[in-house]
Order: sequence, then structure tokens, then C-alpha cells
Amino acid sequence: MRYRRILSLWFPRLAAERLLRAGAGPPEAPFAVVAERRNRQVLSSLSAAASAEGLRQGQPLRDAQAMCPHLLTRPAEPHADAAFLTALRRWAGKFSPWVAEEKPEGLIVDITGCAHLFGGEEALVEQVEIDCGDLGLTIQVGLADTVGAAWALARYAGQAALRTRSGDAIDQEAPATRARAAKRRSWERGGPAPVPQEPGTRPWRIAPPGKAHSILGPLPVAALRIGEDAVTGLSRVGIRTIGDLTGMPRAALARRFGQDVVLRLDQAMGGVPEAVSPARPPAIFAVRLTLPDPIGLDEDIRAAIDRLLPELEKRLQDKGRGARRLRMQLFRAEGSTQTLEIGLARPSASPDRIRPLLVMKLDEVDAGFGIDCIRIEAHVTEPVHARQHRGHIEAAQDAMRRLHSDTRLEDLIGRLGSRIGLDRISRAHPADSHIPEKTAHRVAAAWSEPAKDWPRPPTPRPLVIWRPEPVTVDEPPPPLPKAPATFRWRGRNLATAAARGPERIAPEWWLDEPEWRTGVRDYWQITADTGERLWLYYAHGGTMSGGWFCQGRFA
Repeated sequence: MRYRRILSLWFPRLAAERLLRAGAGPPEAPFAVVAERRNRQVLSSLSAAASAEGLRQGQPLRDAQAMCPHLLTRPAEPHADAAFLTALRRWAGKFSPWVAEEKPEGLIVDITGCAHLFGGEEALVEQVEIDCGDLGLTIQVGLADTVGAAWALARYAGQAALRTRSGDAIDQEAPATRARAAKRRSWERGGPAPVPQEPGTRPWRIAPPGKAHSILGPLPVAALRIGEDAVTGLSRVGIRTIGDLTGMPRAALARRFGQDVVLRLDQAMGGVPEAVSPARPPAIFAVRLTLPDPIGLDEDIRAAIDRLLPELEKRLQDKGRGARRLRMQLFRAEGSTQTLEIGLARPSASPDRIRPLLVMKLDEVDAGFGIDCIRIEAHVTEPVHARQHRGHIEAAQDAMRRLHSDTRLEDLIGRLGSRIGLDRISRAHPADSHIPEKTAHRVAAAWSEPAKDWPRPPTPRPLVIWRPEPVTVDEPPPPLPKAPATFRWRGRNLATAAARGPERIAPEWWLDEPEWRTGVRDYWQITADTGERLWLYYAHGGTMSGGWFCQGRFA
């Protein structure tokens, strides 16, 4: 019978050693990474020197600084750690093409049929440790038939299960109390003194094929990748090792401790398959042209662009993608590089739409002593669905629409975006609101389609709308809606020549609009004796006093 062989790589000091590699501090100094958990700062990753000082992961920062005043710290950077783990995944690809990330600090490698290429499993593990030592990384490995067993060996091999006393989990006590309790129990029971085992010893980390049960039996139940609550509950009833758990009835375990405990046990023992899903390499859409002699004229650069864009279009169309942002890199003969970026209002792979935007950027090119290589990359892409299976009539209509489609507006947005930035170009879209000033909102033009159907208001709206301005009316408020005969606005006395209205508008009752605290409004279209057409309203009063206001002007 042929067994799968899974290699688990665990980097217990990944975040701290990544920063030390970047020069955050001397390697011999105590160093820790600080993260915020439950509104307090704790140590999330430690260097070997910090662990030698007695510090531990999860310890509050204040306590750690009291124990080690010369401790160097840096804030946690989860995104940078994830990117570093991705780089390590690419490195692990030298041992097998099936490499998966076990975030935040591990890798899973399926080395089935690959170990003989490195001289056997022990030689492969030795090569892994040598490479990590050269990289300045601490690593612990586990090799077994299943993902769960390899994970357990990498993190818990050589560790004894924590015992309990009087039904309480010793793991919940302070570290010093736990250490004394372990010694006290050993002498009380008359057992031999424990022989210290080196956790990194390789025989402890490699399980022979088909021996998962015997290898995992002495390990603590925490090695099954279950939660802390399940570990504590199992410990309280006397189940401390995986060997104690294997003989228990599965139905009772699932009812009391959850289905996850049974699933993880079966996965570790090989009863339930667990696949290693390697990360798909990112699609890179880039083309490059290496020139025999350096160039510096605009005509030569345009000719190079014309040769590169058709090949880029082919690669994008093969994957059904369209370019949103492109980066053109110009490599000069003296070794420097100049980078130019453009953006498109609509994703496209057509050279006719990309070329004008690149040509507009040629004024910024500094050729220096000449350009000997040009590279164009579509680093931001979006799916483009050029084909859709529909009925004959709908397909013919779509084809005619695509045939007569006009992309001049999108091309204009792309050209303007190359000059001032796509984020500065916006367009108006209709909004569902009764409030006049909220009937439209602005969206980015490059990432939106033009609005097709604007809802028609009950009455015409003014061309310009501003914040309400007070209007003085000498007449007392009428009991019924009525337009004022004369009024004073912006320091001028005006008379009403014609009036149309009223249109009563009330705000949404579930929203609190500060401008609408004056209550319900009656809007009037007033034509003054000067010829101006104004938009006046009378507020009936609410939490604030009402009155007459002017809010807009018609054309």
C-alpha cells in the first residue's frame, strides 16, 4: 500500500525574524513583535534571544518590559507577514509543486513521490533546515501520512500532555505554578524523572508510513487543531492525549465536545481525506521587447509600443480579461528605470484604446543615454464577458449594439484621467430620495456606467440649487398656502409677477436631516418683476422655527 507523505513546515518566529532580516535590530538583542488584542498590547512573536530572557508569546507588553528593560519591539504587520509567507511558499516549491499556506506561520507540502530526488525523507528534511538556517529562520518540521498528523508533529512532537489535578486544567495556571505542579506529581507518584527531549530532534518529527496511530498517541489533544474550549473540556474529564481520545465513542464525543473534535481526529488518523490545495500562481499579463541598440526618439518608442500591444491583447483575451491599469517600464542603458502608468475608464484589451494613452505619456520620458528594453504590464485587470449564450433575437440585438457602440466618452475619460487622475472625474447618478438636494449623488466616472433613466420629478426643478437662504416677507403667514406678493432677498426688494405651486415636500421620517428641522415645506416657482425665476418655499416649522426661504434659480 502506498501512503501519501505530507510535510508540515512551521515558522514559530516568522514575524520577528522577518523584521530582524530587514534590519529592525541586532540579531543577538531581545526582540518582539507587539499586537493589539482585547484592547491591550501583547507579544505576538519573539526572537530566540527574547525567549531566552523568559518572555513568552501572548504576554502583556508592560510585563515583558518589566522583565526585560532592554527589549526591542516593533508593531505587527500582518499584511507584510502574509507576503513573506507567500515568498516562502515559492521557495518550498523546490521540494514539491503541491505547496499550500497554513496561515499565519506555516506551510503544508505534499512530497509524495518527491523525497527520492533529495536522497530520502531525512535528507529532504535536513535540506529544508539548512535552507531556513541560511535564511535566518527558525523552523520546526513534521512528516507523516496526513495533514493533521504532520501538523501535530511539527508543533507538539516531544511534548508531554499536561496533567490535571482535582479536575482543573493546569494549563490555565501561571507558568511557574504549572512547572512546580509537574515536578510535584512526578515525585509523588514515584515515577522516574522525565528525560528531556530536544523538540527539534528529527526522529521525533518523522512518522514512518502507516504509523500515525502510534506516533500521535502520546501527543496532547491540542495537537488535533481543535479550539481551546474543547481542549479544556477534554482535559477536565481526564482525556489528555490523542491516545485517550481514540478509544472513546464517536457519537458521545460529538454530542459533548462538538463535531469538530471527531472530524479533526479522523483527519489526523487518515479516516477522512484532507487535500493539499496549492495556491494558484497569479496571472501576469506582461510583454517585453529587448532592443539590440538603445533608442531615444519618440517614433522608435511608438514603434515598440505598436509591436507589444497586439501580443498583450492576445494574452488578455485568452483569459477573458481587460486591462484597467497598465504600467510601462523603460529600462535605460545605464541601468536606471522609468515607470509610466495609465488607467482606462472601461476594461479593454484593444490596442486602439491603450495606445493613445501611452503616447500621451511620452512627453514625460527621459531617455538618458538610451532605452534598451521596454516592458508593458497590465497589473490591474477585470473580467470581460465578450460572449454570452442567449436566444437568436437577443444575440442579434447585442451584436448590433456592440457594432454601433460608441466608446468616445470612455476614451475621453481615460485621456483626462491620464492627465489629472481617474479619481478626480465623477458623474451624477440618480438617488431615491424626496429631498431635492439628495436626488442625485456623485460616483467615480471610471468605475460606473452612465445613468440611463432619470426619474422625472412631479414639477420642474431649478437649474441651480443652493443651501436655503432666508427671505423676508412683510405679510403674516397665511392660514392657507399662498405665494408672497413682495419679498426681500439678497438685499433687494422684489415683487411677484407670476407664481406656480405649491408643491409640498416632506423629508424621510427615518432620517434626521439638520436642514429639514424646520418642518414640511411648500415650494413655489416665483417669477419676479426683474425676470428672475426663483424657487421659494415656506417651512411650516418643526424643531426649529419656519419661514420663507429661497433655494434655487431656474434658467
